[in-house]
Amino acid sequence: MTDPMVEDGELVGMGLRVPVSPVQTAFYIFLVILGILGNSTVIGVIGKSVITDHVGGNNSDIIIINMALSNLLVSVMRNIPLVISDIGLELYSSKEWCQVLMGVWVWLRSVNVWSTLFLSAFHLQTLRRVTPMGTRNGPQGLPKTLLLILALIWLLNFVYSIPAHIFSTNGDMNTTETLMLVSSTTRPLLGCVWNFPSIYSGLAYATTSMVIHETIPIILMAFTNMGSLYTLYTHSRVRSSAEDGPVIKRVPAERRAAKVILTLIMLFIVSWGTSIISVNYFNYNRGSSAEFLLVIARFANIIFIAMSPAVLAFGHRRLRSFVKSTLSY
Repeated sequence: MTDPMVEDGELVGMGLRVPVSPVQTAFYIFLVILGILGNSTVIGVIGKSVITDHVGGNNSDIIIINMALSNLLVSVMRNIPLVISDIGLELYSSKEWCQVLMGVWVWLRSVNVWSTLFLSAFHLQTLRRVTPMGTRNGPQGLPKTLLLILALIWLLNFVYSIPAHIFSTNGDMNTTETLMLVSSTTRPLLGCVWNFPSIYSGLAYATTSMVIHETIPIILMAFTNMGSLYTLYTHSRVRSSAEDGPVIKRVPAERRAAKVILTLIMLFIVSWGTSIISVNYFNYNRGSSAEFLLVIARFANIIFIAMSPAVLAFGHRRLRSFVKSTLSY
């Protein structure tokens, strides 16, 4: 959806470009590099352990690899072009490439949010399986059900991204962005903008996306986090009556894992929630704070990608060992 005139901001080939200071640009570049290096390390270290375990690896490790892969792809496909743009290179795309890129951006960001939700839900289920009321059987071979669920996450979100392919185009010197989605972009990039038939259809898609794709996952993550905390509280109450039970001995390890995953999910909720508030203020209000909030949304989008490997390094044994050996070397 386009608008030929705009009062504030610079009219360039990439649309309404939010001005950023050199300090902000440098900090953003640092976060992008940190995210690429960190998520590559997570994939390499944990992926190697999954391959060499010969039993299919820990299920949570496979989910973490999937989440880190989506983080890495977002950084490479979306954040690197943003960095190139910020250092002064104006890149442009044809209509066909814009349709491909907008679809890919929406697809990868969508996979990112649902992969994080799946990690939270899977950990809650794991905690419930290690209670005295149930048993926990280790994985034998590749977990086919888990791999099927992850494949469905990628497939269904690909279907969700199809409208981004259809309703996008390349802008020109007088084109400015008037609609933004958390799942795709916080400003025009490579000259690509939305091109809905009308303002109402564009807002309808943005609202539907906000409710189904952007708000519901955060609410579900909050509930799974509360469920994990309650389950851990239940574990601590039964420990005194069954200290020697083999299941209860797993509680300290699950508690340590829970702290890491809960921190990870809370980081995602804060960063994603900030983006939702900021971008939708731009979509529906356009007040005096819109430009500032778009800058906030831009950094909120990268914070989780950049910081999640650091959070994992504190709690994941193999990652922690790898970091210690690297630093000591």
